[in-house]
Amino acid sequence: MHRPGHAQPEDIIKAVYGHVKDGFKFDESKPLSHKDQHYTSDPSLSDQAFCLVYVIPADTVSMTDDKLIDKLKIIRHRISEDAIPQVIVLTKVDEACPLVSQDLKKIYLSKKIKEKMQICHDKLGVQMCNIFPVKNYHEEIDTDDDRVDVLILKAVDQIIRLADDRLFNSSGTL
Repeated sequence: MHRPGHAQPEDIIKAVYGHVKDGFKFDESKPLSHKDQHYTSDPSLSDQAFCLVYVIPADTVSMTDDKLIDKLKIIRHRISEDAIPQVIVLTKVDEACPLVSQDLKKIYLSKKIKEKMQICHDKLGVQMCNIFPVKNYHEEIDTDDDRVDVLILKAVDQIIRLADDRLFNSSGTL
């Protein structure tokens, strides 16, 4: 089945390593080749990614799509070979757990959220300390909820720290 916009694992891996130029349209039926105009054979350090972030909605985290899981495992394995850190941002936690929906402060006490994090860990192999549950802003008019912001900022801060460590180890200087 031809599904434009869906990528082959190798194309995602090429993108992480900086081989994919802007404007490339991912297509499951037509992988990026070395001859393609959107392929960069010698990417600069600034073209490369230093942290891979998976964004997964907690309310749908059963992870039963074996084809998708297999793709993600291929990507994870190849990226792990070069010690590129990987993070999961687990979104929509309020929709996955009534306890968290009522009180976001209970996010780390929720058995349902812990279970969702464990499924992500088991299926994708991302360390539990690199899985960040967050609540999305989606119906709120006012965005002054400190708890929502703290969760999002904690995830972003850790992503930046991991990427910075990886960049330092890649370049040897900063």
